[in-house]
Amino acid sequence: MSREKSQFLSGFGVAFEIFKRIADAVLEQGGSDGDLRRVLSEEGLASGVAKLIVSSVRQSFRVLVDCTKSLAEMIQAGSYGYVNSDINSKNFKVEGQGRQEVEVVLFHFKRAISIDDALREMEKAGYRPARIEELLALGAQYPDLQKQFPIVALGSMWQNPNGYCGVAFLGRVDAERKLSSDWIESDWSGGCRFVAVRK
Repeated sequence: MSREKSQFLSGFGVAFEIFKRIADAVLEQGGSDGDLRRVLSEEGLASGVAKLIVSSVRQSFRVLVDCTKSLAEMIQAGSYGYVNSDINSKNFKVEGQGRQEVEVVLFHFKRAISIDDALREMEKAGYRPARIEELLALGAQYPDLQKQFPIVALGSMWQNPNGYCGVAFLGRVDAERKLSSDWIESDWSGGCRFVAVRK
């Protein structure tokens, strides 16, 4: 008869593997057991390690968001090879005012995710989804970024006459950069990044 695995021991096994991987890395860098013990005694060290781990999941960029420009001018500044006709001033309203430097963060969940779950994760981390003007500022100032992965802005949505809601995203087709729109009803792939701004 097979014995049931203890959930406690399984969890402990994973925690031990994580600790062992970190400890091995410290030793490979020339550190010692004493350096590992500093996590318990040195204030801020554990927080610094946590920030390093989280930063591998979230990239941040500083962008100048210029809301003195019209949406059409913001799109033109991005020099996209393709622009979806649904992305226009009727469907997407610019909400900000003036010119402002903003830090935007790309959330990478590394799994297929629904819009609701993505919004919930951003909210828990203290972020709001980026709006169309912040997405366009990112696209114009970091044009090669969207060649690596699709970048989705959930802060500006539009609804078509049939009741479907869509959001804007940056992507590519072959080498051509595109500004497009997609429906929010289905899950987004694990390769997507979701752009957000700290509240």
